[in-house]
Amino acid sequence: MSHRVFIRKPIDEDWKKLLLLHQRSKSFHSPWVSPPLTEEECKKYINRCKNKDYEGLLICHSTNQKIVGVANLSQIFYRAFQNAYLGYYVDVEFAEQGLMREGIRLALDYTFSTLNLHRVEANIQPKNTASINLVKRLGFTQEGFSRRYLKINGEWRDHERWALTVEDWVFK
Repeated sequence: MSHRVFIRKPIDEDWKKLLLLHQRSKSFHSPWVSPPLTEEECKKYINRCKNKDYEGLLICHSTNQKIVGVANLSQIFYRAFQNAYLGYYVDVEFAEQGLMREGIRLALDYTFSTLNLHRVEANIQPKNTASINLVKRLGFTQEGFSRRYLKINGEWRDHERWALTVEDWVFK
């Protein structure tokens, strides 16, 4: 269990903090993700987090409560599939400190214990070595390659498909 970070759901008032994080980290995130860069987009994101098929989780620093990063579980399916897609990104200020690994670990605990999902997938661009190393350290297995999978910053990009099931997850 992490003592350096905790996770929480975003609240309406978080839009300003998220906007600053996104703007400050814009070049760091490119070309991997394109988070909301306007007030309207940040507010839409927070509203989307209220949907039943989407869980947005803020990874926050335990000491000062600053938002370290974001973990999103999208397209949450139940019944026979019990799956979600995991996306995440870090604030450039907190990059390479191991905080995201701790935060994603908490998000995975939440995914498997609270949401009772069986499987989570992370689709990552092949050259995003930091993200690939993160999922490897967390026990994900590479399952495939998807050509021109997601449109990011106006360009269709290839992705590797990584997955983790509850049977392979170690709750810590």
